[in-house]
Amino acid sequence: QINGDTSNTFASSGVSDDPSEVHGFYKCGDGGWLQIHGNYPAHKLGVIEAFRCEPTKKAVQDTLSKMTSLEAETYLTGRALPAAMMRTLDEWSVHPQGVAVSSLPLMEIEKIGEADPLNFSDNPKRPLEGIKVLELTKVLAGPLMGRTLGEHGANVLWLNAPHLDVIDGLIMDMSKGKYPAHLDLDDRKDKVTFTELSKSADVFIQGYRPGSIASKGFSPYDMAEIRPGIVCVEISAFSHEGPWSSRRGFDSIVQTVSGIGREGGIAKDQEGMVHLPCQALDHATGYLGAFGAMVALLKQRREGGSWRVRLSLAQTGHWLKSLGRMNEITSPDITRSDISKYLGEVESSYGKITFTKPVAQLSETPGFWALPPSPFGSYEPAWH
Repeated sequence: QINGDTSNTFASSGVSDDPSEVHGFYKCGDGGWLQIHGNYPAHKLGVIEAFRCEPTKKAVQDTLSKMTSLEAETYLTGRALPAAMMRTLDEWSVHPQGVAVSSLPLMEIEKIGEADPLNFSDNPKRPLEGIKVLELTKVLAGPLMGRTLGEHGANVLWLNAPHLDVIDGLIMDMSKGKYPAHLDLDDRKDKVTFTELSKSADVFIQGYRPGSIASKGFSPYDMAEIRPGIVCVEISAFSHEGPWSSRRGFDSIVQTVSGIGREGGIAKDQEGMVHLPCQALDHATGYLGAFGAMVALLKQRREGGSWRVRLSLAQTGHWLKSLGRMNEITSPDITRSDISKYLGEVESSYGKITFTKPVAQLSETPGFWALPPSPFGSYEPAWH
């Protein structure tokens, strides 16, 4: 909440009643379903330009009524737009990308270079005190990873190019405990700044489309050359294996293609798909990524070396599906008083923010965010 108001908070069910929004589910000409992810203006514009139609949900629906769901998915993803054809669990299990994901572990932690063991801070008061984290992430999973490291004392510098779209509600939630700053890797001066920052970083988190950051000279192997002993964490939508390894994606997109969305539709006795009531793949992947970063940090301090941690929304989804499920649960309504002990308040440049406290509380070093949420550009791109 912002000053007691919930209207500006971020949520995405995959469905919008706004006729000018193209984000949502569409029934195609073959009876199949397609999801278009259009939360960001650039994605919405890309869809409108691809279909050469009016910027309305009806115009997009009219276009898709003349296409099969597979044709639409192939066409839009071929233009690097986040779209997905609904598949069942069985269809995903035999799809080449589904097969590739099923062959992978939940996450990979591997040594990618030689380096002497680095030192933790002397007599730290918090578990990650003194650990410097460079974060280049966009939506939920990556930002949550950085926020989790920050809640245990890491110094997190969250960087974003000033021309890139942001969702304000997401920044309010995910910037707690961080230093959000502007930096553009396409700018020569900023690229030099990033290289200098990297020379003393302990962890580098990146959640952009696979290959995009590497193409700018900052692959995990490049980072290990710049900063021997660094831990590089890479988050992607569909993993680093398979024909979709370089494809853009979001939590809801992965749910749609992997059968999770259709299972929700079946459970609700609805045609099409119903996504999980939260971005479960994003949140689980973010927490798992923070755990992986901590494990790799410990390995580095004990064994030396530079390390890479790789995980994806699709791998997390595959793991969650393997845990089984309850077909029926009883969930009584809760009141504000029921959850009041889990809430905190902080003054920020946005106003008074009411937020959920860190989930995991350690007995000796309870987690907390030392900095209030703030927008990008609130700090200089430097270690603070």
